[in-house]
Amino acid sequence: MVYRTEVKMFRMMFKSLAIPVLAMPRLAKRGVVIAVDAMLCVLSVWLAFYLRLGEWLPLTSGPFWRPAFAIFGALAFALPVFILSGLYRAIFRYSGLLATITVVKASVVYAVMYGVVFTVFGVEGVPRTIGIIQPMLLVVFVVASRAAARYWLGGFYRNELKLAMLPKVLIYGAGATGRQLADALANSHEMRVTGFLDDDAQLVSQVLNGQPIFHPDALADLVVSRGVSDVLLAMPSINRARRNEILLKISQAKVAVRTLPSVNELAQGKVQTSDLRELDIDDLLGRDAVPPDQELLAKNIKNKVVLVTGAGGSIGSELCRQILDVGPKKLLLVELSEFALYQIHGELSAKARGKGVELIPLLASVQDVRRVSELMRTWQPDTVYHAAAYKHVPLVEHNPAEGLKNNVLGTLTVANAAAACAVKSFVLISTDKAVRPTNVMGASKRLAEMVLQAMAAGMPVTKFSIVRFGNVLGSSGSVVPKFRQQIKDGGPITLTHAEITRYFMTIPEAAQLVIQAGSMAEGGEVFVLDMGQPVKIIDLAKSMIELTGLTLKDVSNPEGDIEIEITGLRPGEKLYEELLIGDDPKQTSHPRIMKANERFLDWPSLEIQLDALNQALLVNDVEQMLVVLQDLVTGYQREPSIVDWVHMQSHGAAS
Repeated sequence: MVYRTEVKMFRMMFKSLAIPVLAMPRLAKRGVVIAVDAMLCVLSVWLAFYLRLGEWLPLTSGPFWRPAFAIFGALAFALPVFILSGLYRAIFRYSGLLATITVVKASVVYAVMYGVVFTVFGVEGVPRTIGIIQPMLLVVFVVASRAAARYWLGGFYRNELKLAMLPKVLIYGAGATGRQLADALANSHEMRVTGFLDDDAQLVSQVLNGQPIFHPDALADLVVSRGVSDVLLAMPSINRARRNEILLKISQAKVAVRTLPSVNELAQGKVQTSDLRELDIDDLLGRDAVPPDQELLAKNIKNKVVLVTGAGGSIGSELCRQILDVGPKKLLLVELSEFALYQIHGELSAKARGKGVELIPLLASVQDVRRVSELMRTWQPDTVYHAAAYKHVPLVEHNPAEGLKNNVLGTLTVANAAAACAVKSFVLISTDKAVRPTNVMGASKRLAEMVLQAMAAGMPVTKFSIVRFGNVLGSSGSVVPKFRQQIKDGGPITLTHAEITRYFMTIPEAAQLVIQAGSMAEGGEVFVLDMGQPVKIIDLAKSMIELTGLTLKDVSNPEGDIEIEITGLRPGEKLYEELLIGDDPKQTSHPRIMKANERFLDWPSLEIQLDALNQALLVNDVEQMLVVLQDLVTGYQREPSIVDWVHMQSHGAAS
């Protein structure tokens, strides 16, 4: 330990010497090198006398003044030869083989001249062998000095150059987390900490880890004076409101923002610099989490057989993650996409083994009556979460038959199989687009809700329930990953309408609330999640641009980085989304979960309509499908024209 400390001290000392040398002007550096070579001339003469006489002689006049002549000769011959040979034009930190050859050639010229004077002709008081020994020593010393300079200065120069090329960052938060982050970044080759930001007036102007602490109000000036490109938010324990205040300050300085996972992970030493992530829009739109009710989480999952359809999708995969955390007996992953199933099974396998949970990946279509029934009979699940659905509005609008088959008939297939096997709890994942829909996707989801409501009224053994919520951040097909990619590509961000508004929720929060809502079900409930305040998509796009340290390009700022382009509403797209059809939702025991009062048809009436829908689906009669949907789904406002690709092609509407 002591040895390491001493080594570290020596390295710091050499670094402190190297930096001012590197900062010197070129002419001053040449003067230093000439002075060093002059000292090497003196040293080589002194050592040569020792090797010849076997004793150290003083270099001053007196009884032993003889070395003075040899020293004068060395300086008189060596320095001019070295200057004329171009030795002092080389940059020693870059010197290599060619520079060494130049040194050797200059030394040979010098050796001949020195040897002729002191060996061939001779000088009184100077042994003739000095004319041979000294040049040999000098060439060794000069070559060694160049090599040492290259090793010493070159290494530090490269390090300093690398550091100078690294992005300069400020750490927001001079507390324990900020200090730990600074320590982690000290050995990082990704970024360079150039200071701290903190709101605490007592800390401002102090020094932490060798770096100054600034007030956040100085950020805009620091971006210019210190070349700051990123701010690292080292305050993972603050609430959402406080974080948004800080982000508002930072966004005005046009820098990118990165943040950390939880402070607990950092304190436990689990977080590395690689865990720093760009601040996502989730961090802005998401809310402070409400601690989950552990009893509700465990009720339908703990030590039970649980089946999840659409297990590879955005919601389905997160449901699987959270279900696994609770500790089921078995977890059945049902998915149509082979690749999606492979991904989620691979992700969860190790964790499942560690918890002693049997994880079973099953390829299946929810429309396949025989396959779904077979899976239900084989494993007899206690709880089913039905997340399989087609949800991309324009795609379903252009392929309505497939959307209805999957979302409506697929739900009916899974629900029938669950009821036949006496599944205790069945939860359908629905959407706010089911409320007064203007598109087939939304209408199909509302019809799926009605199927479960009708079945719940006549099948008390299985508790059927529905959980309805808005958009989830980062899900497949959502605007967030699309905008993120468009920003990465340099823009523009494409937006269908400047006034379009949506509700947003993070995927983990949505999945957690789905599980808790399902546990409260008695049968037939439509649970509605509290989505908070709706967000204008154009504001979301602007925030995403600012979070990456870029600027919006518009009329007021034509030199900006990213432009927002309005493309027009897509088929079936609504400007605003709603969460309720009826009024007066009832509050549950959970602050984020309500029960909607939604009317539905009884099963005999609904069954007749479903048969009519099925007949239309069999022959792809799009007009009849839409008529049935309009009759069944309250508030459904269909597009005036049919945009089904097959229909348009067969009727000559497509080019």
